[in-house]
Amino acid sequence: MSDKFKVLYYVNQFFGQVGGEDKAGMAPEFRPEKVGPALGFEGLLNKEGEVVGTIICGDNFFNENKEDALNIILNTVKEAAPDVFVAGPAFNAGRYGVACAEISKAVAERLNIPVVTGMYVENPGLDICKEIAYVVSTSDSAGGMRKALPAMAAITSKLAKGIEVGSPEEEGYIARGMRKTLFAEKRGSQRAVEMLLARLKGQPFQTEMPMPVFDVVPPAPAIKDLRKATIALCTSGGIVPEGNPDHIQSASAQKWGKYQVGSRDALNAPDFYTTHGGYDPVYANEIPDRVAPLDILKEFEKEGYIGKVYDWFCTTTGTGTAVSKAREFGTEIGAQLKEAGVDGVILTST
Repeated sequence: MSDKFKVLYYVNQFFGQVGGEDKAGMAPEFRPEKVGPALGFEGLLNKEGEVVGTIICGDNFFNENKEDALNIILNTVKEAAPDVFVAGPAFNAGRYGVACAEISKAVAERLNIPVVTGMYVENPGLDICKEIAYVVSTSDSAGGMRKALPAMAAITSKLAKGIEVGSPEEEGYIARGMRKTLFAEKRGSQRAVEMLLARLKGQPFQTEMPMPVFDVVPPAPAIKDLRKATIALCTSGGIVPEGNPDHIQSASAQKWGKYQVGSRDALNAPDFYTTHGGYDPVYANEIPDRVAPLDILKEFEKEGYIGKVYDWFCTTTGTGTAVSKAREFGTEIGAQLKEAGVDGVILTST
């Protein structure tokens, strides 16, 4: 028997070299060979480990049939009995990231097998698994593969050999939200004063408590006269026309939709419903205006409180959607509304 540690690898249909969107509906399949990034990954294990197979699953199949997909994948993992499970890297691909995250979480929690994956910091899958998996920080595109795989392989080797993994800064993974007690030569007050002095002198220093960075968005100027204003309705609550004609995803949205509502007084069921996967849809499906209140806006228009309700309604789903995608949607929607002469927007969530 081989004395090498065993790694089982997971990829989507694209990195599994099966196909693109046309194969996104494929169910999970196990291949005993090394496919896609798994091949290069084994070469980075310094002959101490081997990839014993590759699981390939379509992004759409996993996200639309999560429990079925997980059952198939977990049974495959049990049979292969790897020392470490590796998924991705998914970079900034939303559906792929969510799949890698959900599978990594399930393998770690249900099978007690250590897991390693890789994602861009804004990938919607990150928050699902970062507390239980080692998620190597990657670029937002597959162009970062050569940098991501060595970091993933180094962590995999340590996990397989029972060696303690170092800090996020040392190993290149995203912080897991854990604090560890460490012994330092200098007490906290002395370190704090030294950091302050370095900052005042313009010298480099490393904070022990990094602060989050938030976007600062200046508010738009107030509408001067609502009675003459055109107001648009937008939502991230997933309200879509019957049949979801643009196939807006229930989570990790990759698109938004725009629909004609000029002749309507409300978003009545069953003509509209929610495709959102992040909340109980019962009450939204019963009365979609509970999420996107076209009915109230139309009443305001009749009463003369506002000048006009814009004839088109914009919608997407917010749950798990990457900040970069949300920013992209907002830019596109905003440009169209501005060109149409819209003065203000009612933006609702869930």
